[in-house]
Amino acid sequence: MPEEIRNEVVQRHEHAHDKKRHGHGGHHRRGKAQESVKPGSLKYVWRSVSHNKGAVVGMVMLALIVILCILSPVICRYGYADFNIQDWYQTPNPNHLLGTDQMGRDLLSRVLYGARYTLIIGITATAMSAVLGILLGAVAGYFGGFVDSCVMRFLDLFQAFPTLVLAMAFCAVFGTGVDKCILALGITGIPGFARLMRANILRIANMEYIEAARTINCPTWRTILKHIIPNSISPVIVEIAMTISRNGLTSSSLSFLGLGVQAPKPEWGAMLSEARSYIRDYPHMVIVPGLFIVITVLSFNLIGDAFRDALDPTLKD
Repeated sequence: MPEEIRNEVVQRHEHAHDKKRHGHGGHHRRGKAQESVKPGSLKYVWRSVSHNKGAVVGMVMLALIVILCILSPVICRYGYADFNIQDWYQTPNPNHLLGTDQMGRDLLSRVLYGARYTLIIGITATAMSAVLGILLGAVAGYFGGFVDSCVMRFLDLFQAFPTLVLAMAFCAVFGTGVDKCILALGITGIPGFARLMRANILRIANMEYIEAARTINCPTWRTILKHIIPNSISPVIVEIAMTISRNGLTSSSLSFLGLGVQAPKPEWGAMLSEARSYIRDYPHMVIVPGLFIVITVLSFNLIGDAFRDALDPTLKD
């Protein structure tokens, strides 16, 4: 009997030891998982964005537009500039899935090829604005004083005019075309990025790690590029997503007004401008490019909102 009791005690002790060991291992694994997805990390941001239903919808719609744009030479049976008077004003049918315009040009070909211009203008102009705006804002916020006043007053000259009016003025000076439209939109977007970056830098400029960099005589350019900009870039990422959609919409507006991309290039705004006279009799000529503009702008806005929710600490549950 004592032998049986002793064996039972030993078994219980071993069982408790194994349970404790597995419990510590599970706790360690949970701690490691939590550490790998800490707020602010790339994995955390992607996890937050990928779990946002709106962002997923936006990414799917944007991916479809990009894929269709890339595969347009394979998908489209007609060239975007091929016209046939016998096929003009056709509504959607098996030969022309989205119909034709007043010159018999296939609308499917024109909207898919036109997506290239809208996306290229939106992304390239935003990249130009972001790079120049971030540098100007970083310099103004870091040095302050006279430098800050000069940079901000110079940018105030641009922000004294509405964005579309200023873009129209630049297009009138530079001329029409894709490159001119990119240049005009890129210049008009600089003040927004500069002010946002300056505000973030003023918030972190006196923090301990910046003081430490100054104490060890870290070069000014290195302090700005390696310490200040990376730690204040999160709100700028959200602004980039929003600005791409705004630039795409503004480029379509400029083309609609005759100051952006011009025929025969099939830019969506230019297509709307050409079709506005036929909106009552042939509404599909307006609905098709207008719908693609709405889908593209909505996609970027949904993605931008998701990044804002992931990167803004005040929106955490």
